[in-house]
Amino acid sequence: MSVEQAYQALYSLALLVISILIAIMIYRSIKGPQITDRILSVNMINTMVVVAFLILGALLDEAYLTDVAIIYALISFVSTLIFASVYIRKKGDR
Repeated sequence: MSVEQAYQALYSLALLVISILIAIMIYRSIKGPQITDRILSVNMINTMVVVAFLILGALLDEAYLTDVAIIYALISFVSTLIFASVYIRKKGDR
């Protein structure tokens, strides 16, 4: 087994583990007992998607996937801020 094949196996295993973790977080975002659990699980999903983009970029040796991951991270950050501000507004109404 060459070093390249070992890296491909490692990247594939990492993508498999991340996809399983994303599935668990999707379940938590649907089933979460509170809105904060849902917000945190969506934020974790977004973070794991960014990591999956970076691993996929390394696996396929495509540099543009790093740019896609950076843009997705920025959009994810803004969406988390919006979710948190909506939650704070609703919590303040009580």
